[in-house]
Amino acid sequence: MASIDIANIKKSYGTHPVLHDVDLKISDGEFVVLVGPSGCGKSTLLRMIAGLESVTGGEIRIAGRRVNDLAPKDRDIAMVFQSYALYPHMSVAKNMSYSLRLRKTAKDRIATVVAGAAAKLGLDPLLERRPRALSGGQRQRVAMGRAIVRQPKAFLFDEPLSNLDARLREQMRAEIKKLHKDLGATSIYVTHDQIEAMTLADRIVAMNGGVVQQVGSPLDLYDRPANLFVAGFIGSPGMNFFEGNYQAGEVQRFEMEDGNSIPLDAPPLSNNARVTLGIRPEHVVLAGHGPETLLATVDLVEPTGFGIILHLSLGGASFKAFTNDRSFLTASGTIPVRFPAHYLHFFDAEGRRV
Repeated sequence: MASIDIANIKKSYGTHPVLHDVDLKISDGEFVVLVGPSGCGKSTLLRMIAGLESVTGGEIRIAGRRVNDLAPKDRDIAMVFQSYALYPHMSVAKNMSYSLRLRKTAKDRIATVVAGAAAKLGLDPLLERRPRALSGGQRQRVAMGRAIVRQPKAFLFDEPLSNLDARLREQMRAEIKKLHKDLGATSIYVTHDQIEAMTLADRIVAMNGGVVQQVGSPLDLYDRPANLFVAGFIGSPGMNFFEGNYQAGEVQRFEMEDGNSIPLDAPPLSNNARVTLGIRPEHVVLAGHGPETLLATVDLVEPTGFGIILHLSLGGASFKAFTNDRSFLTASGTIPVRFPAHYLHFFDAEGRRV
């Protein structure tokens, strides 16, 4: 396996830039997930690492070797695509061994590595089947097996679970995580699904508009988002946001636009500074009394089985609260809510974390 170093990478299509000075160091054996909305540049970056897209500026090194001008076949990486890309006329075993046969690897060696990969992925009974006789999850396992047998320096995954249903995605996430634990392989995984990112990654790279917004462990991004984009993108349901002003004084307060206010134990800000307050739905307390309590209107109750999402409003601001208390299934009218100070996030007028 190998480290991957990405330095000042730029990508433009004609006069249209899609990646802006991306810097990223991926350690040997690390599982890094590139996450962001469609069009943020994550797949383009992955394809540049693979050699499927040219580099407009900057440098990519794999195991210390500059690969900007190397063909994909010379980079010693394996890629797993969203579309499986299996040969329909070949059996599972032949699909998995194809790259080894191209390299004229000895037949006994091919048999050994294919059997080992099939055992890891539960494909032993399927080796003689053709892709049309496989389910979507089985096809994706074959695609992963084809990558494993090459024993590459790095694995690249381009939204490999997007075509699967929710239950199968959950199963395949667990299989990919177990596989990484067993192989210890350097892996880069692209997804727009923040649940996949949170459950799989050693580190997440959050991207938007061709710019890296934040790099860190899943809980780093969840607990201390660097800006409004990361705060809103990571987490399900997403973080609630309220626009208002910070008021300094004997009692620090956040003044909402509708006139409600929240006492704060806040970071020092200039008086009357324009800020955005954020709080995650699971941190909204649905009870309380005293000056920190607000009365919120119940707009909708959404049971999910594992809990209840309440759609609430304060004045003109809508927000969500999450609870496991089933007594709120029949909530209506108004209910008291509190926003505990130690769970609040603050962002300045430019959207940066305060």
